[in-house]
Amino acid sequence: MSEQPPIRAGVIGVGSMGQNHARVYRELPETQLVGVHDVDMEQAGSVADAFGTAAMGMDALLEGVDMVSIAVPTQFHYDTARECIEAGVSVLVEKPFVEDLENGRRLIELAEQRNAVLQVGHIERFNPAVMTLQDLLDDLEIIAMEARRLGPPVDRDIEDTAVMDLMIHDIDILLSLLDEDVRDVYGAGTRKSNYATATIQTPSGRIGQLTASRVTQQKVRELTITAENCRVIVDYIDQSIEITRQSLPEYVKQEGFRYRHENIVEQVLVERREPLKNELSAFAEAVRTGSEPVVTGEDGLQALSLARQIDELAASERSTPTDVA
Repeated sequence: MSEQPPIRAGVIGVGSMGQNHARVYRELPETQLVGVHDVDMEQAGSVADAFGTAAMGMDALLEGVDMVSIAVPTQFHYDTARECIEAGVSVLVEKPFVEDLENGRRLIELAEQRNAVLQVGHIERFNPAVMTLQDLLDDLEIIAMEARRLGPPVDRDIEDTAVMDLMIHDIDILLSLLDEDVRDVYGAGTRKSNYATATIQTPSGRIGQLTASRVTQQKVRELTITAENCRVIVDYIDQSIEITRQSLPEYVKQEGFRYRHENIVEQVLVERREPLKNELSAFAEAVRTGSEPVVTGEDGLQALSLARQIDELAASERSTPTDVA
């Protein structure tokens, strides 16, 4: 059986994130980095030289690739993705998916018409700890989930709020794990939208709590699940999962009868790997097979819609519940 040729890949927008996409496409055996494009041709040339590829115009790039990563500023996502899909090229659009929800729906419809794969870049779905957690869900009766994505101020300009830049990752994770509609949303924010909190509740009564911060002097990326019989802590940075369970009561006779509980802590085996490599490998596989991507355009719209509601509550610095239904 002959080995399949690599999928031809390109990157549009080679800032800090786009450069990582170019690097990974160059490193993956299943992809061939054909070229990169950026409105700043000097930047494109520098990145192309670093990764042994070519800086190309848009038309030339789209003629030579099967798939592209789009890592341009969010306001250009729609026009860039539309041009690629119309050329028959599959796209991975970095988060947030689009600025306008209706434009996102147009892209989904266009991709279906052109038989192009449309994947949204919610990279935490491909964190090995999250991928391992998926295998544990059948054994968990989830009561509540708490996600914290905190860090100090960054030394670069970011137009997006903490909700749209940081919390949207955890919104996507919670929605995918709960696999249920959201009924109510509460949100609040401060520090010019650099710190925000939110609480969501589903029709079945399960609760999700989220915090995003760019003003916290410690980097934290953590998900905690309260389940019926255990507590699960997922550390995105360490790519680790810890499960705490309570053992059966042990009765001890000591000046009368009493009992004590002992906790059992399990460290789940996680096969560590760079999440971006998992993400782009999955994208390439979806393009090769024509299958549905792990993170669809609909997933991107769902996360964006909820993030927008939370962002509005946080920006107004009020915590009035919003009915999503």
